Amino acid sequence: MILIAGLGNYGTEYEKTRHNYGFMVIDAFQKENDFPDFKLDKNSNSLVSMEGNIILVKPQTYMNSSGKAVKKIADYYKIKHEDIIVIHDDVDVNLGEIKLAEDRGSAGHNGVESVINELGTKKFIRLRMGINSENPSFSEPISRGEGLESIVLKNFSNDEQAIVEEMIRQAIKKLKELIQTKQ
Repeated sequence: MILIAGLGNYGTEYEKTRHNYGFMVIDAFQKENDFPDFKLDKNSNSLVSMEGNIILVKPQTYMNSSGKAVKKIADYYKIKHEDIIVIHDDVDVNLGEIKLAEDRGSAGHNGVESVINELGTKKFIRLRMGINSENPSFSEPISRGEGLESIVLKNFSNDEQAIVEEMIRQAIKKLKELIQTKQ
């Protein structure tokens, strides 16, 4: 089985924020691939959609506790760590870029840190969705430190939206490639 977890914060006020990039990708993947509607799994406190040997997960905890949900689903279905893919926003990656990572630290991303801590390993795949915009016509460039939370909880600007939509398409393509290598 393959577990694909999109990280984000639940609630309508967070739907279009940078921090919910993982949810955006999971939602688009689910729709494009005709997965069943998401249903609440109370045991893991997650929205789950399953088709064949692929489980899509949107933890309904806040970002900083995402690992608890991922671990419960992985344990229940006996999913190997290397068959877990986590999709998340990344301030260290420029808007318009997607980077794959495996067996790396969280780089300060609290949701990823939660997954690492709960699983007890870094040996899972991460799809790092860039949110840092260096183009002055878009949002202010993001830097680590003071004010980071207020930036990741901001919506993408109208100018950024076309880039985000293209990156979601690219992320779906990468997910399909990753799934192919695991089947």
